[in-house]
Amino acid sequence: MPAILQIHFPFNGPFGDAMSEAMADLAASINDEPGLRWKLWTESPERYEAGGVYLFDDIASAEAYLAKHRARLNDMGVAGIEARIFTVNEPLSRINHGPVDQRDPVDQPE
Repeated sequence: MPAILQIHFPFNGPFGDAMSEAMADLAASINDEPGLRWKLWTESPERYEAGGVYLFDDIASAEAYLAKHRARLNDMGVAGIEARIFTVNEPLSRINHGPVDQRDPVDQPE
């Protein structure tokens, strides 16, 4: 059953286009995480927060990635990390056009 990982944490920037440029390599590497279907990057310059919403194939993949990401953030001195994992109700999500079956085209094997 698919699982959503929602995570956010204090972040001093960069934001916007500067964040896109600075984090492009990290974003590309996240595509290689086992079980990842997609990620939405989130940011709030007004609250100095960043994070993301991820869809994984299952809870185990979400938990494994969370452990890895939490360790990476801790190594960078980030504290105050908040994360939650939820299972996805696929039938209801499909009614509302939730992309539960989608993978980004760049992630598709050729």
